[in-house]
Amino acid sequence: MKWSKELRANPVPVVVGGAMTVLAVVALVWWISDTPLGIDSAVYRAGGFAVLRGESLYSPLRALPGWALDLPFTYPPFAGLLFTSLTALPTQLCWGLLALAAAPSLYFALRPFAARTHLPVLLVGAFALQPVWQTIGLGQVNLVLMAAVVADMFLLRDSRFRGIAIGIVAAIKLIPLIFIVHFLVVRRFADAARALAVFIGVTAFAMAVLPGDSLRYWTSAILNAHFAATKGWVGNQSWQAFVARTMPDGTAATVVIVAFSALFAALAMWLVHRLHRVGDDRAALLVTAGCSLLLSPISWTHHWVWVVPALGLLAARGRRGGAVAIAVLFTGWTVAVVPGGGGAERDWTFVEAVVGNAYLIVLVAAGLACHLRFFKMYNGLYGTTNTKNDVNL
Repeated sequence: MKWSKELRANPVPVVVGGAMTVLAVVALVWWISDTPLGIDSAVYRAGGFAVLRGESLYSPLRALPGWALDLPFTYPPFAGLLFTSLTALPTQLCWGLLALAAAPSLYFALRPFAARTHLPVLLVGAFALQPVWQTIGLGQVNLVLMAAVVADMFLLRDSRFRGIAIGIVAAIKLIPLIFIVHFLVVRRFADAARALAVFIGVTAFAMAVLPGDSLRYWTSAILNAHFAATKGWVGNQSWQAFVARTMPDGTAATVVIVAFSALFAALAMWLVHRLHRVGDDRAALLVTAGCSLLLSPISWTHHWVWVVPALGLLAARGRRGGAVAIAVLFTGWTVAVVPGGGGAERDWTFVEAVVGNAYLIVLVAAGLACHLRFFKMYNGLYGTTNTKNDVNL
């Protein structure tokens, strides 16, 4: 009876456990029936096999299953070393392993941002968001990496181990290097040094184990031709993608990309600094995460998992209507209803452009609103300069 009362009082374990159970059953059924599942996790597994067999990570992957698209391995060599662990499992169970991590990762990513009473609803609702269900369906690592960053920032706030997880995450997927810059902006110099040292250390280790792949990655494979060919696709919601969809290639487009990227970065880091000064470290982290999505050459829709803690923070601060509206926007319909692929994005009407760039537009609008809110708060127009709405761990 006692445990049933506890579950009624805190249904989060039921939500997390239920999601893990369902995904585990899917993985087992798909494995037994030999049904294709998890294109990206299949690429990870094939990369692990390439490392074990002495094949190049950045040549066509021979261990891809027959049903998989001929996708390249795009991660740094250190990730290839980690993915050797997946070679012990069939393709579908590799997907299942990453899928099982989804619900716990969502919980750890949400907990510092959301009110406790909102957590069950937010966890259930998160599975309806395109970045989440697409990450799970593809067998991607986005949720795990986000949870590691959030845990490093908040659960290890005063620990001498803070920064280690971010260094490892950055070595798996380079874009999280921006969180080392975040440490510098908020004057956590020891944490930044620790994260950078870990990143350099594990990258050097990968270079020692895989010298050929490391040389190829850092000199050519990092500028992947697959990314260049698909940069303007609607599924890419970065600033570079926006420019690729709206301007012809050339010097003018490059100038716009570089100039506005520098402007966005400067404004974002200024905002991070000011938010940290007033004690709003949760909003500051979300600003950095949003900046990473904006500045990355490729921000596929499944990379936008940071919308989940953002919704948690909005709900916790009483902006439930805004949270619901953004959640509806991020269910994936905006990408589905506009023409996409084969350069169709360049012929969008104005309405199609607004809908097709919705993720990016929401991010920029949120950044502007955050600046406005800060200025109002800083000038005494918002009511207070502290952050009483901030959610305690």
